[in-house]
Amino acid sequence: MLKKIIPFLALFIVAVNAIAQSGNGKNISIKLTPLKNTTVFLGSYYGTQMALFDSAKLNEKSEGVFLSPAKLTGGIYFVVTNLGGYQIQFDLLIDDKQQFRIEADTSNKEAVKAHITGSEENKMYEQYKKFSAAQEKLMQGVEKDFNEKKEKNKKDTTDLREAYTKTTKRMDGYRDSIIDKYPGTLLAALFSCNKRPTVPEIPIVKGKPDSTYPYRFVKGHYWDDVDFSDDRLLHTPFFEPKVDEYFKNLIPIEADSIIKEVNYMLLSARPGKEMFPYLLNKFTKQYMNPQYMGQDKVFVFLFENFYSKGDSTLLDASNKKIVFERAYNLMANQIGVQASPMDFPDSSGRITPLYGVNAAFTLVAFWDPTCGHCKTEIPRLDSFYRAKWKAMGVAIYAVNINEPEFASWKRFVKDNKLTGWFHTHESNDVRIKTEKAGQMNFRQAYDIYKTPTFYLLDREKRIIGKQLSMEQFDEIMKIKLKEKK
Repeated sequence: MLKKIIPFLALFIVAVNAIAQSGNGKNISIKLTPLKNTTVFLGSYYGTQMALFDSAKLNEKSEGVFLSPAKLTGGIYFVVTNLGGYQIQFDLLIDDKQQFRIEADTSNKEAVKAHITGSEENKMYEQYKKFSAAQEKLMQGVEKDFNEKKEKNKKDTTDLREAYTKTTKRMDGYRDSIIDKYPGTLLAALFSCNKRPTVPEIPIVKGKPDSTYPYRFVKGHYWDDVDFSDDRLLHTPFFEPKVDEYFKNLIPIEADSIIKEVNYMLLSARPGKEMFPYLLNKFTKQYMNPQYMGQDKVFVFLFENFYSKGDSTLLDASNKKIVFERAYNLMANQIGVQASPMDFPDSSGRITPLYGVNAAFTLVAFWDPTCGHCKTEIPRLDSFYRAKWKAMGVAIYAVNINEPEFASWKRFVKDNKLTGWFHTHESNDVRIKTEKAGQMNFRQAYDIYKTPTFYLLDREKRIIGKQLSMEQFDEIMKIKLKEKK
């Protein structure tokens, strides 16, 4: 079956063309029968996506040429046709030598085979694919014999497992031989990138099993022989999934652990024209609005150590504005930092400072009396407060962020009997005073882009939780109280 490919937007194609390599140029002739008078394309992977990188017009003899004075970045490429939809016909390798010939017949839709001359890299690649196909056929035969047996015993199952093991070892051995014999080649780089360390057995150290050793070994050898500055790896389907697998399975979710790994990868990738900006963009998007609380610290780290030190040139004007504003909004509300002061009045005009609240924990709630979700969550917050939090020494400092809805705010508080809270709002006087002083307003300081927004502070008003559910805040308080005891 032929795979489909979605062409990228023109903006992406411009970016890709801008980073094409210089050199002796590209001259790849192609004969693709029986197609005539049509355009064919060279596509490639780019991270986890696919893109079109070049095109060639076929003549009456089904011949054309991918020609340009600049080289393409090496990697796994594929010839793509557009006959009622973009479809991949076959793949090939493009390395530093980009003067060779491709011949193929697309009439056999089930298995289009290409013959490539003038490229040693593709010759090795073809030999590998033949070896791989032979191993697969061998295993299919073993599986067929196993499945056709009406009665299977333990030995049959063991033999099948051993056959799988032997086939895997043969494949690994073939790939390792390429890595050893042809270091620096594209195929060796691909095989190195696709490798995973074999998990060792748990060793006995001083009479006791060292259960953490397998984890340490796999983590320590996960990136053996992988060069983060090798732009060719981006043009494969292996690299980015391996990065994602590494962070998912081997790196703790705490921000400091992630920062260490991200910093190492980015510094290692710095020489790469494509790899460095790609990884910086990937990590920025991932941790600007992260999956787990506190991981936005990674984004702040990226801003302070890369974007603010010159790497903002990688961004266009609109994205630069987004990154800088988001970073400024997050700097003041990181886990473990002191919460920004708020000296807001209550409904009677009496100033109620946040730092004047004396409590073991302070739950700060930013809400809007006209917000539908707030009308559900604020009474629910009160239920937790009355059922258990009040007895645990929790205070609630609630801020109405919709000043014009002053009457609705007071009415909602009264109707829902939200007693025992500190109910405040930012008056016009306070807002004007803050603006004139050029100070950060509370929306920026607490990164309020939705309502309700909740923060949990300890006795010293350090942020210990944010943007969580009531159940999660409750769990944090239980843990903190247990730690104190």
